[in-house]
Amino acid sequence: MEEHFGDAARAVRERQPGESAVDAVRRQFLEMVAGRDPSVGLTPGRSPVRCARSCRRHRVLMERAFLAAQKGTRELAELLAGDAGDRMLATVAAASLSAARDALIEEHHRRLAAGETPEQVAADAAERARAAFGLVENGLKDYAVRA
Repeated sequence: MEEHFGDAARAVRERQPGESAVDAVRRQFLEMVAGRDPSVGLTPGRSPVRCARSCRRHRVLMERAFLAAQKGTRELAELLAGDAGDRMLATVAAASLSAARDALIEEHHRRLAAGETPEQVAADAAERARAAFGLVENGLKDYAVRA
């Protein structure tokens, strides 16, 4: 599991000329969904659900996962800072991309734990990914404006 916390950084590092960081991370995530990659919680069986549950129940595992996730986000921020120059904004962008990706994976785990199959979860994963990464891409300006 720890090796996948650097997936977003890998997507950005390997992106095509003219491809934004958001597009690269979204594309990679959707490719992993299509391939039912275990790292995005879409593998048959109960393994992803059990693994996520174990991490939440055991403090040492939760701390280890948190530190590995932070390492992946820092790696992504370094790459973005190298391209964009502004380290603070690169850190905000990296945290936002990582949070969107993590929220999508957590949603997969939640739905699998509720009894859905990987195929059911994957059926609308592209739509959820477009919404999540769209929020990162477009910012929070119009999100949750109080009436």
